[in-house]
Amino acid sequence: MSSNEVRNIGEKERTKRRVLGIVALVVGVGLAFVLVVIDAPRAWRIVIFVPIWLAGLGLLQAREKT
Repeated sequence: MSSNEVRNIGEKERTKRRVLGIVALVVGVGLAFVLVVIDAPRAWRIVIFVPIWLAGLGLLQAREKT
């Protein structure tokens, strides 16, 4: 670890965030697929924002160790 790199979370917490990110990504993609297949109105498709946002947060936090 370099002198300017600070770890805020340990490996166990990084793993939890990585798993949360992957699960949220799968849920988001699955939800998007279902909404497109059932031809849901475009306004309803905004709900995929939440799991995709959680996926991004989890994966980025795990990668950056914050």
